[in-house]
Amino acid sequence: MAAEVTVYSSDLCGFCYRAKRLLDSKQVVYAEIKVDGDREKRREMMRLTGAHTVPQIIINGQPVGGCDELYALQRDNQLDTLLG
Repeated sequence: MAAEVTVYSSDLCGFCYRAKRLLDSKQVVYAEIKVDGDREKRREMMRLTGAHTVPQIIINGQPVGGCDELYALQRDNQLDTLLG
């Protein structure tokens, strides 16, 4: 069963692009929620993750952090396990 992945992002964010590129390279299907100019979506992201910067990635309901954390999971060979 594939993991449920959500990415909170912004159109003008290079880190968002990098995080999505890594997920795309693994052929992960994810829901992208853009917070540009949407205070309610940003509040939702902050409530779910405790963070105010984008990207914020949630895998199977668990916040994993942003781009740096996603790449760290990849380096530590833990990302594929999380993604199932």
